[in-house]
Amino acid sequence: MRGADRQSGKLFSYVSPEAMVPAAHPLRVIHPLVNAALDRMEADFERLYAPIGRPSIAPEKLLRALLLQAFFSVRSERQLMEQLSYNMLFRWFVGLSMDAPSWDVTVFTKNRDRLLEGDIARAFLMATLADPKIAPLLSDEHFSVDGTLIEAWASMKSFRPKDGGDDPPGDGRNGERDFHGEKRSNETHASTTDADARLYKKAAGQAAKLCHMGHLLMENRNGLVVAACVTPATGTAEREAAARMMRDHGVSDGATVGADKAYDTMDFVAEMRRQGITPHVAQNNKNRRSAIDGRTTRHAGYGVSLRVRKRIEEAFGWIKTVGGMRKTRHRGTVLVDWMFTLNAAACNLARMPRLLAEIA
Repeated sequence: MRGADRQSGKLFSYVSPEAMVPAAHPLRVIHPLVNAALDRMEADFERLYAPIGRPSIAPEKLLRALLLQAFFSVRSERQLMEQLSYNMLFRWFVGLSMDAPSWDVTVFTKNRDRLLEGDIARAFLMATLADPKIAPLLSDEHFSVDGTLIEAWASMKSFRPKDGGDDPPGDGRNGERDFHGEKRSNETHASTTDADARLYKKAAGQAAKLCHMGHLLMENRNGLVVAACVTPATGTAEREAAARMMRDHGVSDGATVGADKAYDTMDFVAEMRRQGITPHVAQNNKNRRSAIDGRTTRHAGYGVSLRVRKRIEEAFGWIKTVGGMRKTRHRGTVLVDWMFTLNAAACNLARMPRLLAEIA
């Protein structure tokens, strides 16, 4: 028989958000890994907050919410707060009860900015890698590095002479501006929207854009990101960031690092060898002499490194598409670096259900 269309109205409920999450959902594997990493960061959180005063949003809840923003490609903090108000999966993962109110978006972003002071995103990445389930998946001998451009949240119309000797854009929401005959460079111009953005193009024939440059260090066993950073976009930023990440990560003597042709310079190869690292860099023999010779290329491991290093593009692709960082929504190198690093940690966690299932 046909059922009656009765409206329930308000009723008491004893169902928890966790009961609504399917048992096979990938977040059920990720959730304990995140909580264990946050427990290891207790000392980092304690240093950021005063012992007295009005309680703020718990930093653990902030980070869980920001991870959900990356996992589900939520395009803004405002939409994230809207999802938290009715999405039971989100409420369970963050740790909100059924009747707990979601936060005001302004309060959320102000509390998030507090975490910049303690470099919490980088600490979270390292805390996840230290997990007893994840640590065995990592290689401490073979690595890969690469860089990518992250388009800045700034219009080309904001790229104006530093001395102010030009006419501002016309009136209106998207006023016109005439660039005809104007020579623009990072030495003479700067963005009035994001002063840290640089005009840059990564290859000949491409359009120059205002952007930042993101860098990743990947271990080669399972392709997990072990270090990440963002720098101003310059011609030497990739090599400088790679050397710094290898040094800061404590890569031991005898390790190898794979990289593309952009890293085939005398300075970078010499710096890697000075650190005791073998540079497995793709040779760039086009109208020049490569810094890599037969002493390196004759070994079978050189070819293996060049094949495996391409997997770093998968992490870049995830961060840019799923994580939404193809064009950043944030301004300033510090904040873009923080979000990029957190997205790198989210990329690792997104792969955990499958990796852990393979070794189970």
